[in-house]
Amino acid sequence: MTQSSPPVVAMPLRVRYHECDPQGIVFNAHYLAYFDMASFEFFKAVFGSYDTLRERGVDCVVAESNLRFRAPSRYDDELTVEVAIDHLGTTSLILAFTIRRGEDIVAEGTNRYVFVDATALAKAAPPDDVRAKLLAHT
Repeated sequence: MTQSSPPVVAMPLRVRYHECDPQGIVFNAHYLAYFDMASFEFFKAVFGSYDTLRERGVDCVVAESNLRFRAPSRYDDELTVEVAIDHLGTTSLILAFTIRRGEDIVAEGTNRYVFVDATALAKAAPPDDVRAKLLAHT
């Protein structure tokens, strides 16, 4: 699951106490929340804001998530969530996420997003200008 293209964003994150389980490590579901937070930073970097994407008549919904744990994270760890484009299809986008603590990879994974019409929420290809902005980061 290693990223094939350079990260578009690298979002810093400090693990909060309530994100840890009784064993003192980050509870697994929080990693998907970290992916989600970083995806909004990605869309902000590419489009200026997520709202700009929606104003173009397109939205994204998560269709699939994959996550591989490599090392535990603990309270107060300083992490970085890197986001890169793994694949851009006709009606979908796969973002690759790498979570690091320093140089060590803590977790990595992907989210597959399906583009939908922002009003009808039906599957739809993004406008050409949206696609071009994404292609510029592949």
